[in-house]
Amino acid sequence: METQQITVDPNEVAKFEAMAAEWWDPNGKFKPLHMLNPCRLDYIIDQISAEFDRDRKGTRPFEGLRILDIGCGGGLLCEPMARLGAEVVGVDAAARNIPVAQTHAEQSGLSIEYRHGTAEELVTQGEAFDVVLNMEVVEHVADPQSYLRACQELLKTKGLMVCSTINRNPKSYVFAIFGAEYVMRWLPKGTHEWSKFITPDELFELIRVAGLEPVDRKGFVFNPVSWQWRLSDRDLSVNYVTASIKP
Repeated sequence: METQQITVDPNEVAKFEAMAAEWWDPNGKFKPLHMLNPCRLDYIIDQISAEFDRDRKGTRPFEGLRILDIGCGGGLLCEPMARLGAEVVGVDAAARNIPVAQTHAEQSGLSIEYRHGTAEELVTQGEAFDVVLNMEVVEHVADPQSYLRACQELLKTKGLMVCSTINRNPKSYVFAIFGAEYVMRWLPKGTHEWSKFITPDELFELIRVAGLEPVDRKGFVFNPVSWQWRLSDRDLSVNYVTASIKP
C-alpha cells in the first residue's frame, strides 16, 4: 500500500496551539470575556434546564440536546455545554477562530463540531437545534431582523434561543465604548458601534417578528469594586440577555 504524504505542518499547529492558549488565558487579552462568562453560563444553564426539564446538578444534564453557539470564538461557551452532555456545534464567521477552538477542544478531550460559516448558511444546509446561543452577535450584523429570522429557522419547535447584546443609551456609550475601549482598553478601539446597539424593547420586537416568543430578559451588571458580574432583574441599562421560545 502506498504511504500517503502527511500534509500537517507542525509549525502551523504550534501557532494554533499558542493562540488557543491565549484565547483561554483568563488574564490575557480575553480577560473581559472570562470575567463575564460565569454570569453568562449561569443564565444559559438555568434557561436550558427550565425549558427542557433538566436537573442542572446532574452529571450530564443536557444529554440528548443539540446546541448551536453562533459566534463561538475560541469555544468559551461550547466547551461547558459539551461537558454538560450536549451535542455542540460552534460556528464563527471569522475563519481563524475555528482552528483555535478545535485545538483547545482536542486538548480538553472534548468532541465539539466547529465550522466556519454563518447562521444563514446553516439554514440552507437544513440544520436544526434544540438551543441556539446567540451571545454578543446581533449588534455586529448588518440586518438584525434577517439574522434573527435565520436563528428562528434553525430552532426545532419548542426550541430555545438565548440572545445577549448591549443596550443603546448614554450610559452604554460611557461604559461599553468609552470605558471598555478607551479607558480600560479591554477591547480594541472600534469594536462596537453605539448606533448599532439595540434596546431591550427593540430586541423583543425583533424577536417576535422573527417568529419567536420572548419569555425572559435580565441584565448583566458589572461591579467595579469586586470586579465581578451579576444578573439583575431590573438593571438592563448596558449589557443584557434574553430568552425566547419557538412556538
